[in-house]
Amino acid sequence: MDADRESRSGSNWKLTIAYDGTDFYGWQVQPDRATIQGTLAEAIERVTGERVLPQGSGRTDAGVHARRQVASLFLSAAIPAANFLRALNRKLPESIRVLSAEPVAAEFHARHSARAKTYEYRIFRIHGESEICPPWTARYAWALHWGLDVARMRDAAKLLTGTHDFTSFAASDPDAAMRCGEDSGAETGKPSNVRTILDSEWREDGGLLTYRVRGDGFLHHMVRNLVGTLVDVGRGQMEPEKVSGILAARSRSEAGATAPARGLFLDSVEY
Repeated sequence: MDADRESRSGSNWKLTIAYDGTDFYGWQVQPDRATIQGTLAEAIERVTGERVLPQGSGRTDAGVHARRQVASLFLSAAIPAANFLRALNRKLPESIRVLSAEPVAAEFHARHSARAKTYEYRIFRIHGESEICPPWTARYAWALHWGLDVARMRDAAKLLTGTHDFTSFAASDPDAAMRCGEDSGAETGKPSNVRTILDSEWREDGGLLTYRVRGDGFLHHMVRNLVGTLVDVGRGQMEPEKVSGILAARSRSEAGATAPARGLFLDSVEY
């Protein structure tokens, strides 16, 4: 927090936000495109009269959803938290909901203060030619007809835990990674593409297969590239232990394809 901001009167705010990212071009504001950050900024201005750009804990891509994204912003105007929350939700589209709004310490920053994040990726498994993915699920899961060996996928997922260089699972375009990456190396205190994965597991619930991954930071497309690779393991196209070799190779071409955005959720952020 810079000294100028600390000297101004007003309050630092923390917003916890849920959104359906299907119809948005991601979190980060872009000219002439609907984004979560831009839509939220417009709602804040309509409520308070102040034009501010809320800072998110990370930048989700186009089509990616969030259960509990966190944003921080500074307001000069004094407004009760309950009134602010209620007014924001009245101004926002139904696809974006502010779950909570609270004043926080001046030094709090949604991105820089984050200690860990959890992402969730959903796969809807289709069995047989006559089965379909329901419309109410299709926007929020990757529908797959392929047979998947979940035990193999779990074995491979375990190999991702720990501190590694995740270059093989980062966006292949370095310029895009710089513009749209979830977290920079400086924010995690580690070299550019080094991250620590704390938990990496697959869960089954009926026809839904869910990958949950928790770590101190994530690169652009990292979770979707992990999922694409783990699906290849489940299909028998590579052995689980090859994941260790992919990490060591530090080459995007060694890993699997990028899974579709619609199955990905930012589940929660820890501070």
